[in-house]
Amino acid sequence: MDKYNIDNFVRGWFVGGFEPTLYKTTDVEVAVQHFKKGDKERSHCHRIATEITMVVSGKASMKGMILKSGDIIRINPGEFTDFEALEDTITTVVKLPGALNDKYMEK
Repeated sequence: MDKYNIDNFVRGWFVGGFEPTLYKTTDVEVAVQHFKKGDKERSHCHRIATEITMVVSGKASMKGMILKSGDIIRINPGEFTDFEALEDTITTVVKLPGALNDKYMEK
């Protein structure tokens, strides 16, 4: 058994085809992400991957949809979304497949 801390990984991503990772695979990517109130991510899509995001705690807005603790959304390939933490927020994100370089910003 090995012990790690989420702070040792880039933006909370700890499974996937990147470095550092706990399990190197291109089948899936997994993250637990911590956001402070007011943190934002620009609108983007993935052309290959489906992204599933669960709000573990806090409250966020994605494309105008308000999400609270326990809410889960699935973002299909080609769908654009943005992100804004309306409170301090923790999310769990699963992206499959784990397609590297599959992030396209909305113009």
